[in-house]
Amino acid sequence: MLDIYVVIPCYKVSKQIVSVIEDVLEQSTICNIIVVDDACPEKTGELVKEHFNNHSSVTVLTHEKNQGVGGAMCTGYQYAFKNGANIVVKMDGDGQMNPEHISSLISPIVKGTCDYTKGNRFYYPRHLKNMPKVRVFGNSALSLVSKFSSGYWTIMDPTNGYTALHRSAYAQLDHNALSKGYFFESDMLYQLGNAQAVVRDIALPAIYDEEESNLSITRVLIKFPGRYFKRFIKRIILRYFIREFNFASLEILFGGVLLTSGLVFGFYKWVGNYFAGTSTPAGTVMIVGILIILGFQLLLSALNYDVNHEPSIPLSSQNIE
Repeated sequence: MLDIYVVIPCYKVSKQIVSVIEDVLEQSTICNIIVVDDACPEKTGELVKEHFNNHSSVTVLTHEKNQGVGGAMCTGYQYAFKNGANIVVKMDGDGQMNPEHISSLISPIVKGTCDYTKGNRFYYPRHLKNMPKVRVFGNSALSLVSKFSSGYWTIMDPTNGYTALHRSAYAQLDHNALSKGYFFESDMLYQLGNAQAVVRDIALPAIYDEEESNLSITRVLIKFPGRYFKRFIKRIILRYFIREFNFASLEILFGGVLLTSGLVFGFYKWVGNYFAGTSTPAGTVMIVGILIILGFQLLLSALNYDVNHEPSIPLSSQNIE
């Protein structure tokens, strides 16, 4: 039987954590629960110890300083896999994730068809009824940019924290480089993409009650775009110019040069003619148009290649550790 662990990072969830753990304990597939108290001011870890001191399957780990959800998960992952876990499920402690869905989440990994699964609240429209509209819009936008940075074009809802990870995929991650804050889930997809792990979405609803999210929308708008763009550039360089060099690499290279040249040359000529009070010659307009169109078409072709070449062979089936 596979050893299934559940890691619950905790920060200001003292009102919900006891009921969350009780619900998880009712699931027959779970072997151990690891609660990571991320220097919670509400002393969530102490509360868990008090209520579950007779449960040998419940372990509490405590951070002296707050590290963020990513830091808490890194601690939980390290402890779980070191103690024999084959699959680790990540759940939040705020009660938004129904433990009854754990079996659905781990099933593809148990069957050996993928290395990592995550919840997707966008698959069924009925799952979005109770989701705040600002979250719907924000997650839709993040889903689009995450596809570029991770290479997982079939994956939605990148910030969904209900996930399951196989030990083979965990072994391929750069643990020290993983984001320690709320960018953690998106960074996981980026790193899993670099490791060529197979990722699957599982249609799961979230439960919205009176809990307050610790994630600031302003923080997301300011910090996330730059991080996504940086990882996108790093992914393209790693995949198409370091690990391999194929026809898509040439399309990216020449497409980028042609498109940039067309835009720069066109802007230069337009500005020059504008201040000179003359019209731009038709030949110049044609050259600029050709450069832009060719460059754009080459980049679209490279994008099509990228979309159609997601990882398809699970690391677990390759016996990679």
